[in-house]
Amino acid sequence: MASQVVRPAQRIKELFTDYVVILGYLAVLTLVFAGFYAGVLGGVPEFSPVHAQLIATLTSVVPIVLIFSALDYHRPCGTVGKRRVGLQVAYRTREPWRALVRNAVKFTPWQLAHIGVIDGVYTEFNRPVSHIFMWAGMALLFLLLGMGLLRADGRHLGDMLAGTQVVPVGSTIAP
Repeated sequence: MASQVVRPAQRIKELFTDYVVILGYLAVLTLVFAGFYAGVLGGVPEFSPVHAQLIATLTSVVPIVLIFSALDYHRPCGTVGKRRVGLQVAYRTREPWRALVRNAVKFTPWQLAHIGVIDGVYTEFNRPVSHIFMWAGMALLFLLLGMGLLRADGRHLGDMLAGTQVVPVGSTIAP
């Protein structure tokens, strides 16, 4: 797509910064829920496996996908990590769905791991489904990381499906 090369060290710094941002979000989320449970409900209620899956998905994965999609789409087209190291997401054609597809694919490993771990907590990891989801999440994570760090154009599966590419600020991708 583009001739601009992003060094792996830049991508690693970007990913680490974004990871810290996500940890911050999760810390705030934990404090809010802990306060709600202690102050309003008088303790943490018991959840069914389905409730636990929905809570994890709707309070962590979905908001992060939406936040990162908005950051990647709105100018200057990049997350906190990308902006910190001078990178941006370039679009074949700049449309919101492209940012959403890119980030949905990027965070799918996290969701798969959630499914596996939550199922495992409720079943003491005695069901194969727990392990299948966890290992599928790990495999996809390493595939996406490998593609992003080792491909000449730095594109991972989400970029390929969305028609996007991470490039230095001010760069574009070929139509």
